[in-house]
Amino acid sequence: MEIRHLLYFKSVAEHLHFRKAAASLFISQPPLSRQIKELEEELNVQLFIRNNKQVTLTDAGKYFKEEVDALLSRLEESKNVVRQIHLNVSGELRIGYISSLYQPQLADVLRRMQEVFPYVKTRLYELPTVKQIEALERGKLDVGILRAPVHSEKLTLKTLFFDPFTVVVPTRNELFSSQEELAEFIRQRPFIFFNQDYAPNYYDKLVEICERLGFRPNILHETNNVHSIMQLIDAGLGVSILPSSLERQYGHLNVSFVQLAEMPISTEVVLAYRPNSNAALNWFVEEYS
Repeated sequence: MEIRHLLYFKSVAEHLHFRKAAASLFISQPPLSRQIKELEEELNVQLFIRNNKQVTLTDAGKYFKEEVDALLSRLEESKNVVRQIHLNVSGELRIGYISSLYQPQLADVLRRMQEVFPYVKTRLYELPTVKQIEALERGKLDVGILRAPVHSEKLTLKTLFFDPFTVVVPTRNELFSSQEELAEFIRQRPFIFFNQDYAPNYYDKLVEICERLGFRPNILHETNNVHSIMQLIDAGLGVSILPSSLERQYGHLNVSFVQLAEMPISTEVVLAYRPNSNAALNWFVEEYS
């Protein structure tokens, strides 16, 4: 039994008409009839009942059609896997990201990627910018979503967007009448922020903003995760200055986001990767940016 026997049988079983089945296979009817007869002889069963008016499947033929459909479907799936392996679109895609970034877009891209590259597994790693750069340069990550600056000659960067900074404080019902009033309010309160070794550039940006507001921040609580920062502010333990995009993710907490309207300082969010021929990586870069 050869695959062509199964393909011929499937065509006749679907059309229930030898002439139409032969036409769909681009062969003449006699060779098709001969192949079906060979198949029936090998199986030692009758698969079709033929008369002058119609062709019908026997019970054995109906069962065999279900099996053939399953076999051919599995064969097609195997062919797709082989093609994807050949095109280097199987395996893993290792993605780094920072905690201080709203992530719905990442989830949306991964959902669509699963449809385009069903045999590519994704691994997500929440890492600060410094560690992502190191992992990307060493080939431990394939692509990273991080914040500039990125000082590396090995990596290609694509700007995603610029994220303004905003002051985050425990919930307030009254608005600040001026930036001076806001500065006076946060000057008197403890700051909650990232550890300096964990996010040095981010830490320096916080100090710069506070100095432009006229004071040095009293950083009382340090952490390496934005979720912890937000929870501590929610608990009333201090204030912070964070990217404004986080408001969409943490708007449910008892915190207020106060824009620095008179100080347009922002952080650049970028995609970083080492260019190669990996189709999944190239697709991800194109879709995410």
